[in-house]
Amino acid sequence: MPRIEFYVLPDSDPYGRLLAACRLAAKAWQHDLPTFIRCADDAQQSAIDELLWRFRPERFLPHALASDAETAPIQLGLDDTKPPASTAQGVLINLCSTPSLHLQHFARVIEIVNQEPQQLATSRDNFRRYRQQGYDPQRVEL
Repeated sequence: MPRIEFYVLPDSDPYGRLLAACRLAAKAWQHDLPTFIRCADDAQQSAIDELLWRFRPERFLPHALASDAETAPIQLGLDDTKPPASTAQGVLINLCSTPSLHLQHFARVIEIVNQEPQQLATSRDNFRRYRQQGYDPQRVEL
């Protein structure tokens, strides 16, 4: 059963969620944990892809779209993308508004929450859904 955590940001800046996703993906990669970033749409996926290219100028974060290369340590996919086998027992960073249908594929699931009212409402719904499914989601303040 995966560990589920809600990382709570102090502001409502949507760009902050993307930066947090990059920071968490970089940290997972440093610990040799395969990571799948589940994006809500093509625009968000493109933004994360671009941000990962320039996130740390001194260090490349190896990433790819899941549809292009299944072996990169950091994979990007859309809401309905099945996570690649290479991310099994790794980390899911969920930027979508609903929980993934593939939770059991991962050892850890991270939801990134900011203070935007709609995002807060969606995150609260997801927190309840996880509890209803028997998970014990934790809250982490950033």
